[in-house]
Amino acid sequence: MATRLRITGRVQGVGYRAAFLHEAQRLGLSGWVRNRLDGSVEALVAGDAAALQAIAAWARRGPTLARVDAVAIEDAPEAQPGGGMEMRPTL
Repeated sequence: MATRLRITGRVQGVGYRAAFLHEAQRLGLSGWVRNRLDGSVEALVAGDAAALQAIAAWARRGPTLARVDAVAIEDAPEAQPGGGMEMRPTL
């Protein structure tokens, strides 16, 4: 299973990507996370349903300095499980 998340609010410049990456790795997810030019953070994660639910719940809170306004979540059938997590360049 795979999910694409788009997180909006004060989520850049507050360590959101690094914290998301750490949490996703802790949950055993694979995929990537990156900043978007519009100020949001985007992530594509693959793993089991429980881990995907857990990362979505975490994304709604984020790290201490973040202020999450919204998290848009959609299925992402193009993701391939395995391969670990990575931080990608801003797009």
